[in-house]
Amino acid sequence: MAQTKEKLVKASAGEVELEGFLTIPENATGIVLFAHGSGSSRHSPRNQAVAKTLSDGGVATLLIDLLTQEEEKVDMVTRELRFDIGMLAGRVAAVVDWLSQYSETEKLNIGLFGSSTGAAAALVAAAEKGEMVKAVVSRGGRPDLAGGSLPKVRSPSLFIVGGNDSVVIDLNKQALDLMNCEKRLSIIEGATHLFEEHGTLEDVADQALTWFKSHLS
Repeated sequence: MAQTKEKLVKASAGEVELEGFLTIPENATGIVLFAHGSGSSRHSPRNQAVAKTLSDGGVATLLIDLLTQEEEKVDMVTRELRFDIGMLAGRVAAVVDWLSQYSETEKLNIGLFGSSTGAAAALVAAAEKGEMVKAVVSRGGRPDLAGGSLPKVRSPSLFIVGGNDSVVIDLNKQALDLMNCEKRLSIIEGATHLFEEHGTLEDVADQALTWFKSHLS
């Protein structure tokens, strides 16, 4: 029977250590780092659900908190840090470096999964890390907040948006127009921003798995 390793890890990101939950299925074909969005963390049930689909499909995952516990307390009041795309992207990039050096993940190709503002952080990090990031998936993301980094992204990028999330659809289309890599917009009909409707989050997870399997193996 296939063995899956699961463990809590601490990844260095500049002057802070970030806590994360690492899952590595046997014979993993790559690893996906989750960049959580507005006010979210590794405990996000939606991202956990997507991560389980990925790991069940043979892709390793790292659900990591981009804010320390102290920063989360501040952000709950000010709501400022969740929109500090530069800081969040710097931490995503630092964790990409950590994954490339950590003994259990150093040989795995790396992908990024971002939701909400985390999608912008993932794209900025992908632009910075270049060849190290093999693929990006955005779920209900705000890629427009990646701004000037968008034309520099070379990682194949899939943007998944709910069909009833009209404002975010437009923002995703505007971002895609600025990108020069392999790219695709997938609109899930009947879904709102958080993909809470029956079957819609499963659709997100299945599409993400297909995208990562094709680009990380």
